[in-house]
Amino acid sequence: MSRSFDLLGAGLVASLALLTTTACSPGDSDALAAATGGGGSGSSSSSATGGAGGSIPHGDPFDVPIDGVVPAQQKDFFDGDALFDLPLRDADGLGPLYPRASCGACHNNGVRGPGTVTKMAVVLADGFTTSPDQTLLPFGNTVHPQLADGAVTPIEPPADPSVKVTLRIGPPILGRGYLEAVDDSEILRVEAEQAERTDEIHGRANHVVYQSEPNPDQTFNKHQKGDQVIGRFGLKARIATLDEFTADALQGDMGITSPLRPTEFKNPDGLLDDGKPGVDVTADSVNSRSNYVRLTAIPHRLDLDEQGAALFDKALCSVCHAPSLKTRADYPVALLAGLDAPIYTDLLLHDLGDTLADGVVDGTATSREWRTAPLIGLRFNKSFLHDGRAHTVEEAILGHAGDGSQATGSLAIYAALSADDRATLLAFVGAL
Repeated sequence: MSRSFDLLGAGLVASLALLTTTACSPGDSDALAAATGGGGSGSSSSSATGGAGGSIPHGDPFDVPIDGVVPAQQKDFFDGDALFDLPLRDADGLGPLYPRASCGACHNNGVRGPGTVTKMAVVLADGFTTSPDQTLLPFGNTVHPQLADGAVTPIEPPADPSVKVTLRIGPPILGRGYLEAVDDSEILRVEAEQAERTDEIHGRANHVVYQSEPNPDQTFNKHQKGDQVIGRFGLKARIATLDEFTADALQGDMGITSPLRPTEFKNPDGLLDDGKPGVDVTADSVNSRSNYVRLTAIPHRLDLDEQGAALFDKALCSVCHAPSLKTRADYPVALLAGLDAPIYTDLLLHDLGDTLADGVVDGTATSREWRTAPLIGLRFNKSFLHDGRAHTVEEAILGHAGDGSQATGSLAIYAALSADDRATLLAFVGAL
């Protein structure tokens, strides 16, 4: 097979700041896998590198590795970044149905979007309560409009008024290693503290079933399929670990199977495979993408105003958007172990009322429940809330209103602030 692209050699210097942009013919991703130890081609979405004593040449960098990574980790970051941005094709196992063809399509440059995924759910007459009868959606809650090798029938919303169709914008992946590192006991501690509150704020952990096969590399977890775990990833905290998050996204969003998720999802044509026979990517390929996400830094925060932080507390924002949570002392990435991770989330589910309800049940999360969004890299967002309906931080705050929302008391405090104090609070949040 002829290949008209530059392969990164196996002896890639770890301090290399930029990966070469490559152009692959179908099937070439396996060749790049052998050369880079990962499994694909693409380009680094960052123009600067950090860690290992490296300097950041630009004023406000993001999508860079955490400061202090050793050369091997820096190589893991860039190899995984290349795979993350790789557009997959039929010969790579894309499909047979899919919404997006790469991870980077929904998390470009590590930030939000631009790609979206459409969800659907059968709801009751109120327009948001999930119906116990979901038989109108025999292939699940996700719209899969794109067809790959062999498929002829997309998964689309049926023309029925009881089907609620909603949009989800891919969230940032900045600093997600910090989220994975948070100790389960810390999540449960915050849950217990909120249960004692006298106001309406009572978050809860999403106890979910681990859906994947065991990862052959058990560095980060030893979960077995069927284990009860605490979810923390996904808009409704339905996923517990970054390797499962990656394997789930490859399978559900691209139709790419792996040893963690070896089967194609149910589809209207009854296809059990695609243009690449058998399992599409290796566990190493999944883990390489996962390590890129684990090692992506929380962007350096701009000067955070103390008055803004005090107002953040006063308005009860910090109850759910907890400024920090303690990470595990034994987390395998030593740089993230045993520290107060500045993630601005409690990783708990909260009832945000009927306005934001989407009808979708994820794990034990109901239609109205959402995991507190981590306020990481917020200044890079062009839209806010799960579907992008808010275009400013203030619109996002006001968007928490709705019958039954746990944010009602917080919104009342915010509304009572002076105009100057509201501006100070918004500036603080916007600088995160």
